[in-house]
Amino acid sequence: MNFHHLHQQRTENMLLSLKKLDYLNRYQLQIMHNLKSSRNANRVLNGLSEYISSFRFGLEKVYYLNKAGRERVQCTKVRKKTPNVQHYLLRNQFYIYKKYPATWENEMKFKVDKISLICDAEYREFYNGKRCFVEVDISQPMSTNKSKIDKYRKINELTGADFNLIWVTELESRRHKLMRMCEGLSGKVYTLQDII
Repeated sequence: MNFHHLHQQRTENMLLSLKKLDYLNRYQLQIMHNLKSSRNANRVLNGLSEYISSFRFGLEKVYYLNKAGRERVQCTKVRKKTPNVQHYLLRNQFYIYKKYPATWENEMKFKVDKISLICDAEYREFYNGKRCFVEVDISQPMSTNKSKIDKYRKINELTGADFNLIWVTELESRRHKLMRMCEGLSGKVYTLQDII
């Protein structure tokens, strides 16, 4: 396989990652696409500027597909610079931590009776096929989280479905509150420290 073909393949794979995950920072792209050093990652990402846009968030640059990038990988979702980016980055960090589940889908909508929910992500556990719903908590009020947990509890009661409810939050202090609210449901609460 010649160098040009490999280069094209890597470009394609990186654009497809952005199509799937919306926003990724340099560190995440570096890990996912085995770009070795930060210097090399920056060089590769600069080479993709025809297809991607970026903005600074904290110490990192965050990347997303621009018009040419969307056209190249047939992506219909338009992404722009957003103050909400932390939410995406935390969710994507969990995706990386879970070693890129093949069944991973973002923002899945489902309905049981009159209860409808959109989870931040859904996937099935590799080893037992158990359905996992992922919810990301940045700084929304705990009451918002509680009403979401109540919906999951209701779905569990109505269907008897066996699923894991996974919360990913940035702060240790929020972990215990979420754990208390999830009592009786199977699942786990992760903080950013657990998954980096």
